[in-house]
Amino acid sequence: MKNRLSKVVPPQADPEAPKVDRRGVVVGAGVVGAAALAGHALLRSGVEAPAVAGAVAAAGQSEGYRLTPHVLRYYETTKA
Repeated sequence: MKNRLSKVVPPQADPEAPKVDRRGVVVGAGVVGAAALAGHALLRSGVEAPAVAGAVAAAGQSEGYRLTPHVLRYYETTKA
């Protein structure tokens, strides 16, 4: 037997709570995305890292590719 008083009543929405519509959420998400892109662009176009003077000199004195025993051993492992 069911008791009449055991009905489950769904909670009522707070009439003072602000309503959020889908359009507002989508527009807000677009604004946040645009702000994030603008911030990223500003950070990327900022100060460039200075070049290391020794790196340029070392690049000019490079001996190029050398076939060392370590490289030969690697090639042997890839022939499976």
